[in-house]
Amino acid sequence: MFDFLDGYDVLGAFWMTVKLTALSAVGSLIWGTLLAAMRVSPVPLMRGFGTVYVNVVRNIPLTVIILFSSLGLADIFGMTMGSDDFAVQGFRLAVLSLVGYTAAFVCEAIRSGINTVPMGQAEAARAIGLSFSQTLTLIVLPQAFRSVIGPLANVLIALTKNTTVAAAIGVAEAAYLMKTMIENEAQTLLIGAVFAFGFVVLTLPTGLFLGWVSKRLAVKR
Repeated sequence: MFDFLDGYDVLGAFWMTVKLTALSAVGSLIWGTLLAAMRVSPVPLMRGFGTVYVNVVRNIPLTVIILFSSLGLADIFGMTMGSDDFAVQGFRLAVLSLVGYTAAFVCEAIRSGINTVPMGQAEAARAIGLSFSQTLTLIVLPQAFRSVIGPLANVLIALTKNTTVAAAIGVAEAAYLMKTMIENEAQTLLIGAVFAFGFVVLTLPTGLFLGWVSKRLAVKR
């Protein structure tokens, strides 16, 4: 029944999806946190940059961003991303695009968590002489992260599914292999079912685990 899978590296394709997701998740969490800090910063220039970045990037389709990275950064400006190998370049450009796109959603999730921290705590921190950066990193962000584990889990699941767009620039992840198999095999429904099941295996345990963590670490108010 599943003879059509012979000769195709399905596990390798999903491993590529996992690597895309993991690296993009780490990068978008770091960049998204910095953007959230900018959005609540007392410096108007930083606040303006964060606001413009988030509002612009969130309203551009991910496909456009990835294609711009490939056609613009690589082909026009000649950015090699530290490698002459086309496959490596495509992978790194895909990670860069996913980080830039997903960070906008991470930023808004974290900013919503920052807004849940009582204003009195930040005022008390300033009263004892802590700077804005110290108040943010020592008092506000630890509580904000605990309150937004659930929303960040949703962003991570969306990121996992968004990695399929990397197929547009030739990254050999799951969607790219599925397209190749559909073109070569006469088992469209079974191929779709196999890859749909693969993504469920990746996303469902993640959502359940992070949902459990969210409940365990929820801030009691």
